[in-house]
Amino acid sequence: MAADNLPTEFDVVILGTGLSESVIAAACARVGQRVLHVDRRSYYAANWASFTFNGLLSWIDDNKQGGQSPEEVLDWSGKVESGEDILPLSTMDTSISNLEVFCYTSEEPEEDEEEKKEDATPISTLSPAPQSEGEEGNQATSPTDNRRNHEGETTLDILSESPPEQQDQEECAPLAEDQQILSSDGEPQGEEQLSGSAPTQAKKKKISYTKIVKEGRRFNIDLVSKLMYSRGLLVDLLIKSNVSRYAEFKNVSRILTYRQGKVEQVPCSRADVFGSKELTVVEKRMLMKFLTFCLDYEQHPEEYQDFTERSFWEFLQNNMLTENLQHFVLHSIAMVPRETHTEEGLRSTQHFLRSLGRYGNTPFLFPIYGLGEIPQCFCRMCAVFGGIYCLRHSVQCLVLDKESGRCKAVIDTCGQRISCSHFVVEDGYIREEQRKGVEHKHISRAVLITDGLLLQSESEQQISLVTVPPLEPGAPAVRLVELCSSTMTCMPGTYLVHLTCPSSGSAREDLQPVVSRLFTKPASAGEEGDGSDERPAVLWAVYFNMRDSTAADRSGYDLPGNVHVCSGPDAALGSDHSIRLAQEVFRQLAPHEEFCPPAPNPEDIVYDGDGGQGEGAGFSEAAQAEEGAAEEAEESKEKEASQESSPVEVGEMPDPPPAPLAEE
Repeated sequence: MAADNLPTEFDVVILGTGLSESVIAAACARVGQRVLHVDRRSYYAANWASFTFNGLLSWIDDNKQGGQSPEEVLDWSGKVESGEDILPLSTMDTSISNLEVFCYTSEEPEEDEEEKKEDATPISTLSPAPQSEGEEGNQATSPTDNRRNHEGETTLDILSESPPEQQDQEECAPLAEDQQILSSDGEPQGEEQLSGSAPTQAKKKKISYTKIVKEGRRFNIDLVSKLMYSRGLLVDLLIKSNVSRYAEFKNVSRILTYRQGKVEQVPCSRADVFGSKELTVVEKRMLMKFLTFCLDYEQHPEEYQDFTERSFWEFLQNNMLTENLQHFVLHSIAMVPRETHTEEGLRSTQHFLRSLGRYGNTPFLFPIYGLGEIPQCFCRMCAVFGGIYCLRHSVQCLVLDKESGRCKAVIDTCGQRISCSHFVVEDGYIREEQRKGVEHKHISRAVLITDGLLLQSESEQQISLVTVPPLEPGAPAVRLVELCSSTMTCMPGTYLVHLTCPSSGSAREDLQPVVSRLFTKPASAGEEGDGSDERPAVLWAVYFNMRDSTAADRSGYDLPGNVHVCSGPDAALGSDHSIRLAQEVFRQLAPHEEFCPPAPNPEDIVYDGDGGQGEGAGFSEAAQAEEGAAEEAEESKEKEASQESSPVEVGEMPDPPPAPLAEE
């Protein structure tokens, strides 16, 4: 439908396609409300979006140019009637700041790199990354095309749970040949391979900036870095609403921490604890005893009632846990600051433990093709149930009734007046005049493209969560998510590393100390590393701050009662805040309706007039039965062939007894 010829009346108009707005759109459309969902951007998911590398360069260029000119206010007084007033909305996105880009690898053309392939000396330079001149623009995808297209392939699977044993062996088959090029004999390519190895053993392949740009479509880079707790609100909603069939997921394979100058693996399950080389036998028993208590700490209030007003850190010390165990529990299991109250720390630990064993040996899932897939999945559900979508289209102002003070209509980019009962808007569209008393925090973000794993392992296909405690007093803890090529977020031979922390300064000031400790730069021109530094090299990096408005109270906005504001991403690892916000807004829009009831499978929908076909019905039934048998046999063969390489399948299953530490 043309954006300049939209229907003139809707139940709900939603501006912005972030996670909360997309969930609200899907929930409203599912219960029969008329939904118009628009976004001024050319892509879905707003600050939750995922970009190809070239798309990210365009996004960087757009944000560097934005905010340089004063905001334009148009005169829409001709569109209003007597007894009405105009409330203009912001036309500029100011949620991103302090954006800096660095390129540490060679920028020479790929042809020159191939000519020097036989030379022993690697060539590399250090200079700022060029901007997106001549690069591809951001690619807008429709809500009915939720999967990123890689190598001309599109996948769409209906998902259900799979045993954890399969997930340790997960590999993406299409990448197998590329992985053999990068890793000979299936061995990890650490620095030890570069020294003292046989002449036939390949060195780590040098990756130039030109190569990254050429393979840019293989990247799916998230603006916000989050994981999904397997028993979190988002996973529960995906299962309940049947939206999980639109996406695929992988289990995070390991949890790491930075301690005493090195990266170590954190023991999570019972097998991890008793197989850990970092813990003594006594520590293993102490840790198991403490984690068992945390699983049902509510049943033993006498154990912590003296610490309700004291910090979780003091509670850990009082339980006589060693420094090793205090570090693991505080920073990598509970993942809370030292000053966190004891009950909050216990709840976080319990949430972590209860999520163990549902889909794998860690509590977390990651969506293949990036987090930006999740809002698109809910947009697709909304479109299936009649929602109308317009990208590169916005709402310029609200039409208010002076007597009631409520929003009765909106005026869009084309000057069309559209009546609505409720208006849902992303925080970034609210002008400063309407933000009275609203205080914003910020998130510091960095995205790195690296050439190796932070902690070498037998398999190069690892998805890791890394926690780095504050490096100095007053500094924030930093969270890293390291993604491999099997997540379809980076090209083979590279890794995508997301860094996140609450802002205390610019993103580079907050995160550069951590980057300097964990990573190195590629060898300069004319130099070759001696192999003593096993840290992975950073090939390319971007730093930026993102506004966090999740702490803002509704009363802080000077807006009509039927205008509902949705905040963007927060600094937390999970997405529970966004799902709770969507639930709260939906209850105000449709207080007597169920939130996101299960959507029927397409094959179960019976349309009007799809009755029997008279004398031809018998033949039709026979043909359908024969076709169904053939499809069932084919699916059985495909299942056997792909059992070892299939992604984690998210679906409903009976909950096991609450003892995840015993599940292996």
